[in-house]
Amino acid sequence: MKIINTVAELQAALATPRQNGKSIALVPTMGALHEGHLSLIHRARTENDIVVVSVFVNPIQFNNPEDLAKYPRTVDADCQKLASAQADIAFVPSVEEMYPQPVNDVYHFGPIEEVMEGPRRPGHFSGVAVVLRRLFDLVQPVRAYFGEKDFQQIAVVRNLIEQIHYPIEIVACPIVRADDGLALSSRNMRLSPAARAIAPRIYATLQSAVERSKTASVAEVKEWVLDTLRNINSDDATLINPDTHTVFDPEYFEIVNDTTLQPVNEWSDADGIVGCITVWLTGVRLIDMIRFR
Repeated sequence: MKIINTVAELQAALATPRQNGKSIALVPTMGALHEGHLSLIHRARTENDIVVVSVFVNPIQFNNPEDLAKYPRTVDADCQKLASAQADIAFVPSVEEMYPQPVNDVYHFGPIEEVMEGPRRPGHFSGVAVVLRRLFDLVQPVRAYFGEKDFQQIAVVRNLIEQIHYPIEIVACPIVRADDGLALSSRNMRLSPAARAIAPRIYATLQSAVERSKTASVAEVKEWVLDTLRNINSDDATLINPDTHTVFDPEYFEIVNDTTLQPVNEWSDADGIVGCITVWLTGVRLIDMIRFR
């Protein structure tokens, strides 16, 4: 595996494979890799000739400077994992290499960014689009791979592809979970042992919500999920938020059309329906999703 830090090196490394008609895949990441990321690489490996994995913490998609500062950075370990997963190229650029000029581009995604993450993280999806456009330009992949945990982001990326008219297949891959059900995330390493032990209650609640959806309305299921998480207690004082006196602080739980991402009022409103949730646990923002239909 080649570890490449500059745009010039990347383009040189891809020139011959591209000329020879090799299919090139891109797996964009921000590092702190786990089995969820590696599952994307394994999928890309089976479907393409060349697999490029970017490892870049993109500063312009963070609207919270503290979140950017705390985002885990484990480049050496990441590259070891990428080599084991048989990636061909690890592209690990600096911020200056990715953005040699000030970034002035702004992207808009209409209704799909006006729900859930969009209002709570102003500018986030535009920042994601800027870095992906840059990576797409550099790598020129046939396919790009993303995990379904970031369900709204996948919709945004597909919209981006339509806006810029690039012939790239966006491949959505299933969430990879720990044995106890917690969705794998780079942010999980920021959880204390006590928080990590209770975090699987998020997914357990979502699973129960799917069962309840068989007899309860959309509104009833939404209310039940939020109430259930807010009422989970613990004897461990380190888990209690001093402001809310709760363990879990749900930011939102929305039940939406899986294509438009707009909220549904009835289970019959769409053929595909998913539930998307964001929950704070000891200062760590965790997201998850589950399919209802």
